Amino acid sequence: MENVGAIIKEWWASFNELLQTPLFEFGASKVDLGLIFYLAVSIAILIILSKWLMRFVVGKVLKNTHMEKGMLQSVATLVRFGILVVGFVVIFQTAGIDLSALSILAGALGVGIGFGLQNITNNFISGLIILFERPIKVGDRIEVGDINGDVRSINARATTIITNDNISVIVPNSEFISGTVINWSHSDRNVRFLFPVGVSYKEDPEKVKKILLDVAEKNEHVLKTPPPVVLFDEFGDSSLNFYLGVWTSTHIERPRFLKSELYFEIFKKFAEQGVEIPFPQRDLHIKTSPVSVEQIQSKLN
Repeated sequence: MENVGAIIKEWWASFNELLQTPLFEFGASKVDLGLIFYLAVSIAILIILSKWLMRFVVGKVLKNTHMEKGMLQSVATLVRFGILVVGFVVIFQTAGIDLSALSILAGALGVGIGFGLQNITNNFISGLIILFERPIKVGDRIEVGDINGDVRSINARATTIITNDNISVIVPNSEFISGTVINWSHSDRNVRFLFPVGVSYKEDPEKVKKILLDVAEKNEHVLKTPPPVVLFDEFGDSSLNFYLGVWTSTHIERPRFLKSELYFEIFKKFAEQGVEIPFPQRDLHIKTSPVSVEQIQSKLN
């Protein structure tokens, strides 16, 4: 037994000496096998721990914040990245590695990354503002610039909007903070549309109003509350101009379809009731000259 203990002790001493054999120098630090083994184990534990903490943050801390899925994943990734950065610094410091040799390189790299990531940082901060202020959310019908569509997802850098043509448009989050955004469904999805209608001057406005209200009330996509209204807008050049105002919650993203449905039915009812839809008219007055034919011929000669 004593021989076995001596052999183990001798083997351990040899192994320990092997681990402490310097392989190369990094700055003022000497790197050996023991240090590499320590770094490998520590980094593996750090990666596993950061993944577990990310799942904990998503599942426990941020679960009840009603955060959008894309933004939730982005924040969780940021948390894990922060844990990894701090963890690497702690591991290298406790290992006694001199990081001063990398300070100049890290500084120059940091400046370059800072300039390169300005837009990304701006969009990420804008995403956080959207997250907390909630000017838009998934499912909203919005207009930003020339883009009109439904919000599909809100991520850390950009927001995805689906147009009526089923085209995905990726909009940087900063556009929603620095620009003007029209949110058709910010508080609810009830929206009023005003559709112009013109009739001939010989028609009775009350009769036109009754027909328009009857058409609107029978359309299944028009809300009963608030009720539709008819506004007498103006005496036009060739017509009496009205506006049919209707509320809807189903055609917020397709107002032209609702307009088409109503116009088809209005045209049909006008034809049945004999209501005339005018076309542009102009009165042309021709003035005759008192000059005689003889005078004109004399001037030509």
